Amino acid sequence: MSAKKFEYKDIGGQAVVEGVMMQSPQDESIAIAVRRENGQIMVNCEHREPISKKHPWMGLPFIRGCVNMVLMLKMGMNTLDRGTQMLGLAEEEPSKFEKWLAEKLGANIEKVVMGVAIVLAVALSMFLFVMLPSGAAMLIGRVTDNRILINLFSGLVRILILIGYMVAIGFVPDIKRVFKYHGAEHKTVYCNEAGEELTPENAKKFSRLHPRCGTAFLFLVMFISILIGSVADQLLFLAFGIEKLTFLQRILRSILILPVVAGVSYEVLKGLAHAGDALIVRILRWPGLMLQYLTTREPDREMLEVAIASMKAAKAGPAHYAEQLDAGVHLWTPDMAKKAQAA
Repeated sequence: MSAKKFEYKDIGGQAVVEGVMMQSPQDESIAIAVRRENGQIMVNCEHREPISKKHPWMGLPFIRGCVNMVLMLKMGMNTLDRGTQMLGLAEEEPSKFEKWLAEKLGANIEKVVMGVAIVLAVALSMFLFVMLPSGAAMLIGRVTDNRILINLFSGLVRILILIGYMVAIGFVPDIKRVFKYHGAEHKTVYCNEAGEELTPENAKKFSRLHPRCGTAFLFLVMFISILIGSVADQLLFLAFGIEKLTFLQRILRSILILPVVAGVSYEVLKGLAHAGDALIVRILRWPGLMLQYLTTREPDREMLEVAIASMKAAKAGPAHYAEQLDAGVHLWTPDMAKKAQAA
């Protein structure tokens, strides 16, 4: 690890299929780089104005965490879709249901497919991380009335489900490659924060575990939900005399406190990422960093090249990135996808 002082510029991103997305809030840009089967790296960079610029209240502490959670879900799905287009892969024929739904809603098929994917993702998340833990809480509630113990048990079940899910998808070959690109993203972000030249050799020596990772955010959400859930249960008892929540009441309470949990978790994650290297800070970061061993893998040189191409484009911005492409890196625009579809 470099001895240089880190400069936190809050440039971060996500892994996509055979590539990496990088977002630069300062430059108001979002860049995606992917490597095609022929070895070419394709890069696209677009302007992305922060929503807090139009609506300043959305950038206020605690509120911004909830807003970002929603925006990141939408942006994550759009990024995966854009990355697939950039790979130049032939898209699957839409199902009859998707065509029917698109016709009834008056929307194009791409938007319908994206909407269906988001609905299914939210439904799966609700089942795994709200309904199942709520059912576990009801079971432990049969042997104890202690609200803290009930919420602790529910939270532990939620964390175990998260870990089990990460372990399970890690066995899928395509996901393993995505996890490697995830590692390449982290190493490149670290290299940039250290102020070193963005090269595969420099990026390789950095850790693949980063304190601002979404995996760390997920763990904080799970942990903080235990604390806020316990407080909420106590308030419900004091205000309405509810000693034990029913299964449906617990699900509803979990949904209602989610914005608060997201807001607090975001501020804690951001604070820990910029809080230096004191012992207490390292202790608080440790669980989230350890989880990243499940969602990252050591990348190869080619993957680091893709992540670096994305980082350079994000820093250059939409107006200038096309002028600064390295050898072997090619410009991609949405018009290319339209021409390919027309052909």
